[in-house]
Amino acid sequence: MKLALITHVPHIIRENRYYAYGPYVKEMNLWFQYVDTVLLVAPIQDGAISAIDLPYQHSKIDFRVVPAFSLLSVKEIVKTIIHLPRIVCATYIAMRDADHIHLRCPGNMGLVACLVQMLFPKKNKTAKYAGNWDPKSKQPWSYRLQKWILENTWLTRNMKVLVYGEWENASSNIVPFFTATYRDSDKKEVPLRTLDTTINLLFVGTLSKGKRPLYAVQLTEALLRSGYAVRLEVYGEGTERENLENYIRDNALQHYIILHGNQEAEIVEKAYQKSHFLILPSQSEGWPKVVAEAMFWGCVPVATRVSCVPTMLDNGKRGILLSMSVAEDRMLMEQCLASPADYRERARLGMEWSRQFTLDYFESEIQKMLRK
Repeated sequence: MKLALITHVPHIIRENRYYAYGPYVKEMNLWFQYVDTVLLVAPIQDGAISAIDLPYQHSKIDFRVVPAFSLLSVKEIVKTIIHLPRIVCATYIAMRDADHIHLRCPGNMGLVACLVQMLFPKKNKTAKYAGNWDPKSKQPWSYRLQKWILENTWLTRNMKVLVYGEWENASSNIVPFFTATYRDSDKKEVPLRTLDTTINLLFVGTLSKGKRPLYAVQLTEALLRSGYAVRLEVYGEGTERENLENYIRDNALQHYIILHGNQEAEIVEKAYQKSHFLILPSQSEGWPKVVAEAMFWGCVPVATRVSCVPTMLDNGKRGILLSMSVAEDRMLMEQCLASPADYRERARLGMEWSRQFTLDYFESEIQKMLRK
């Protein structure tokens, strides 16, 4: 089987191997197990391979390189117009030659692919919509357009659109889905944390404005000011790092908040296992893997009410839903800390729920998608 993969994710080429963002590559390697050839349409970038980049695991990858593009400025729009024929042509040829078409959305390449796939109504197709599918959420017009095309059963045929969460009035194209990190064999026993020691808090993710890591720092600071022995460890890199460093220094928080940068998955896994709470104040998510990962190891998520997060947390029974008011969220955490039984129950329920969604289950569902 030939699989056409169209994605906006930038790739780095080293010694004839293709590296990209680790969590995405891990997922695609699962798809690649069941295909003979991959026709990859994606941009490349220069630069060093980071700690969170991984290579594809497949011997037959036919990489059709296209330029990265955007519509964020007049200059970028002009460049896009110039490159668009090449991008559309590469996408069309890959889809024409493939047995199964797989789109990664939302993104600029996803938008092109959504339009081109309409020319292949009889081919089997899947699309992974990795963003927030909530129809009520505010999103860029290009994201809304992609969602409208994908959900439209007249424009988009023989397509299964894998989305996070279950949404009312969804078309027959839409399939509630999930993502996974761990296998059934990883389900080792982890003792639930007690609350009679330092409370370990955790942030895992890109240090960007959208992820709002500063809010995790401020919430930690509020708990410290209330007399709680807490410690926050931050894993990730991004443009907000300097702001975080300045805030930590200006407020004398160096002994309580540690910025680790990007680290290997094994190190982050150990952090989940020793932490009491994961804090994720993100503005937008699809299926936040860090939430499911934390729950897998008995770490209670404290996250915003976006996308399918309320479902993941069972509206607060498996975690804490942030209000994005430091004072209110500090009180919510204090209420949980005041009741060790309540804390342990949330941790237990979260672990029980998260351990349903393993890579073994994920693989079996992918096989079904590719057979159709």
